[in-house]
Amino acid sequence: MNHLKQIHAYTLRNGIDYTNNLILKLLEIPDIPYAHKLFDLIPKPTVFLYNKLMKAYSSHGQHSQCLSLYSRMCFLPNEHSFTLLFSACASLSSHHLGEMIHSRFVKSVFSLDVFAETALLDMYAKMGMMASARQQFDEMRVREIVTWNVMIAGYARSGDMERAVDLFGLMPERNVVSWTTMISGYSQNGQYAKALEMFMHMEKERDAKPNEVTIASVLPACANLGALNIGEKIEEYARRRGFFKDLHVTNGILEMYARCGKIDIAKQVFDEIGSRRNLCSWNSMIMALAVHGKCKEALVLFEKMLAVEIRPDDVTFVGLLLSCTHGGMVTKGRHIFQSMEPNFGIAPKLEHYGCMVDLLGRAGELEEAYELIQEMPMKPDNVIWGALLGACSFHGNVKFAEKAAESLFRLEPWNPANYVILSNIYASAGEWGGVARLRKVMKGGKISKAAGYSFIEERGQLQKFIVADKSHPRNDEIYALLDDFYDEVKLYRDVNYFLTKLEEIQF
Repeated sequence: MNHLKQIHAYTLRNGIDYTNNLILKLLEIPDIPYAHKLFDLIPKPTVFLYNKLMKAYSSHGQHSQCLSLYSRMCFLPNEHSFTLLFSACASLSSHHLGEMIHSRFVKSVFSLDVFAETALLDMYAKMGMMASARQQFDEMRVREIVTWNVMIAGYARSGDMERAVDLFGLMPERNVVSWTTMISGYSQNGQYAKALEMFMHMEKERDAKPNEVTIASVLPACANLGALNIGEKIEEYARRRGFFKDLHVTNGILEMYARCGKIDIAKQVFDEIGSRRNLCSWNSMIMALAVHGKCKEALVLFEKMLAVEIRPDDVTFVGLLLSCTHGGMVTKGRHIFQSMEPNFGIAPKLEHYGCMVDLLGRAGELEEAYELIQEMPMKPDNVIWGALLGACSFHGNVKFAEKAAESLFRLEPWNPANYVILSNIYASAGEWGGVARLRKVMKGGKISKAAGYSFIEERGQLQKFIVADKSHPRNDEIYALLDDFYDEVKLYRDVNYFLTKLEEIQF
C-alpha cells in the first residue's frame, strides 16, 4: 500500500498519468475508498473502469454504491455493467430501479447477451417476481445451462417445486448445479423424502458427481427423516472425496448423527472439526445433547463455547432452555432466560417463550406459565398455547387447558389434535359433558383426525407407511408378515399366561 502511495506521489510530481493502473492495483489489494477517490479525479472514466469499481463494491456487498456509480454514467453501460447492475438491484430488492434498468437494457445493443439476460432473469427471480422472470426466460433466444439453473432456483426459492421439477425435466443437459438446486429446493421446502429421492436419482444417472454443496444440501433430509444408513454412505463418500475440509459438510454430518440419535458419533465429528468450529457447530452439539437428555453436558459445553469467545445467538438459547426442560431444571432455566437480553443483547423470541412455557408447564407451574404468556411482548402462537395445553394434559388441569384450547381453536380451527387433547383432559377429570360438547363441535365442523404415517429406511430406500393403508406395492407380503408376528406374540402371551397361572396353583 505504501509502495502504491509512493508511485502515486511520483506520478503527480512528474506529470505522469498512471491513474488507471493505480486504480486497478488498489482494487486488487483492495482499498476501494482510495481507488474511488482517484476515480473521481478522472474527467471521463471509461466503462471498463466503471465496471471494475462496481464489481469491487458488489463483491464487498456495497450494492448501493454500484447504483450510485451508474447514475453518474454519461454513456450507455455495456453488457458487463448491466450484469452488475441487475445483481445490485436483486440484492437491494429494488423493484423500481430494476425495471428502469431493464427498460434501458432492452433498448441497448447488448440485450441479446445471454449472460446479461440471465442476470436480468436472476434479478426478477430473487425479488420474487416469478412471472416476470418466466417471461424473460421464455423470450430468450439462447439459453445456457446456467439460465435453466437460475430459473429452477427461482421456483425453488418461491416454494413452487412443481414448476421447478417440470423445468428440470425439460433441460437439454444438466450439471451438478442443476441437481443440487433441486435437492436443495426440496430440502428447504421441507420435502425431505423427495430431496433424498432426487439425490439417489442423481447417483443413478451419473451425469454429474455430487460436490460439497450437494452433500451439504442432502444431509438435512437425512437428518429430518432419520435416514441413518443413507447418511452414513454420504459421509463415506464425503470423506473419500476430501469434502470434510468443508465446514458446511461436517456441520451437516454432525447434525445428521445428532438427529438420528447417534450422540457419541456426533460428538466424535464435533471433536474432529476442532478449531474450525463455528457457531453452527456449537449450536448443533448443544441442541443434540439437550434433546437427548444430556442436560448438564449441554450447559458445560455452553461454558466452553464462551471460553473460546464464540458469541451465542438466539438458537443457542433455544438449545439451553431445551436442556433445562428435559432436565427439569426450572431455576436454571429461569436464570438463562432472564440473562439473554442484559448479558448477551438477545431479546427473547417466540421460540424462547415457548421453551419457558414448556419448562414451567412440565414442572407443574401452570399459573406462572400462563402469566408468562400474558406478559409476552408479542402475540402468542399455536406452539406457545400448544405447550401449555400439553402441560395441562400431563397434570390434568382443566382450568388452564380451556384457556389454551380456546386460543388454539381460534388460531388453528382445522387441527383435530387440540380437540382430542382437551377431550382427554375432560375425560380424565370425569367431565363427560365437556367430552360430548367437543365431539359435537368436531362432528359439526367436519373435523377428523388425520391418519398418521411413518418412514422406514430399508436397504438404502425410504418406505412410507400410513395407518390402515394398503397402497404399498408389497402390501400382501407386509400384512402376511404382520399376521405371523401377531400370532407369535399371541402365542407367547398365552404361554406366559398359562405359566403364570400354573405358578399360582403351585404356590
